[in-house]
This record gives sequence, C-alpha cells and structure tokens, in this order.
Amino acid sequence: MGVLVCCDCFFYRKSKTKPNGKKPPAEEKKQYLEPEFTKIRVVDFDLKELVVLPREIDLNEWLASNTTTFFNLINLQYSTISEFCTGDTCQAMTAYNTIYYWYDERGKKTKCTAPQYVDFVMSLCQKLVTDEEIFPTKYGKEFPNSFESLVKKICRYLFHVLAHLYWAHFKETVALDLQGHLNTLYAHFIVFVREFNLVDPKETCIMDDLSEILCTPAPPPAPTPAPSAPASAPSPSSQNHVTER
Repeated sequence: MGVLVCCDCFFYRKSKTKPNGKKPPAEEKKQYLEPEFTKIRVVDFDLKELVVLPREIDLNEWLASNTTTFFNLINLQYSTISEFCTGDTCQAMTAYNTIYYWYDERGKKTKCTAPQYVDFVMSLCQKLVTDEEIFPTKYGKEFPNSFESLVKKICRYLFHVLAHLYWAHFKETVALDLQGHLNTLYAHFIVFVREFNLVDPKETCIMDDLSEILCTPAPPPAPTPAPSAPASAPSPSSQNHVTER
C-alpha cells in the first residue's frame, strides 16, 4: 500500500489486488450518500444566494463575518456528537482514506486522536477570530496583509472537522435527528469556500461525491394537482323531451 504525504494529511492508495491475487474487500458503504439522508435539508433554496458578496460590503469584512459564523456553527455541530468522539473510538483524525496530522507553530508534526485534533483546530480558530489585530471589529481598523491566508487556514481545518463528522459520526448524527442541519451546514460551507477559492480542491476532493449532491439546489416539490370540478347535472333544456299524442 503506497503512501502519499500532502501537507498535514496522508492519503492511502490501495492496490486493485492483494499480493495473494485475491480482490480487495468492497469499499465501505457511505451511509451519508443514501438518498433518504441527502434529501434532508433545513433550507431548500440556492445557497449561492447567501454567499455572493453584496455590492456595499467590503470583501474582507464579508470573509471575516462568514468565517467567524462557520467556526461557531461547526464547533456547535461537533459538540452534539463529541461524547462519541473519544480517544478509543477515534484514535486518529480520519476522513475516508485520509489521516490528518497536526502541525504546531514550529512545524512539528503530531499524530493525535480525533478529539485532540478537533480541540487544536477549535482553539486555533478561537484565538484567530477573537484577535482584534487579525479580525478587527472597530470601525476604520485595517485587516492585516496575512488576513486571506489565515482565513484559508481556518477554512481548511474546519473542512477536516466536517469530513470527520460525516465519515466517523454520521450514524450518531442521524440518531440525534441532526442530519438535516449537518447537510445544510456542509453545503453552505462548501458553496462559500468555492465562491472565494478558500480551500484547495485537492483538499476537498475526498468529499466531492457528497458536495455535488448537496450543493445542487433541491428540486422544488411537485405541484399538488387541483381537485377536479364535480360533474354538473344536465340542464332541463339539454334533455330530450317526448311529446305525448
């Protein structure tokens, strides 16, 4: 089995046949792709309308507002299943055929459990979005030159969390009846990062099958046919009359 190193993750490529000539086991079924789950959304309109930059809004202001919102929502979504994401159940931060590794500020790579990785992600995001020098909230305060690259970093890490939620905890999400919220949050996030090129497509390609389904606006419900009018009784003038003689 070959290993490709890519930034903070490993991609495992499985050969088509095993050394003994036997075919590999069938790919694990992705429950989150089943139509009964993908059709469940909180909203049914085109999410692109929510992410397009309004003409009167500064681009950095728009990115800051949306990035902060996604951080809060994804953190909240993860918290709903956090009790199931433990060092025993998730010994690595995985999503499909990918293992994510954490790199600290000195560039040291660390393999950690999924809850540890998510804690690192949320702590870093919290630190960045609350830093007045990076995400200024006061009028007239300038955004730093590094702002866009930091937004991209946040979004890349948040994508890792979403991918892990689907891959490792979708069953628990369904049990909590929260799949509609997760689907809508994921689709909104993907449409947003695509609109502003915030995450490399090579990073998100492991979830392309889900993205293409959820980012396509749900078809409108079929119109209910109008009830047919009851047949009216024939008028007396239209009936044939027989004259007695």
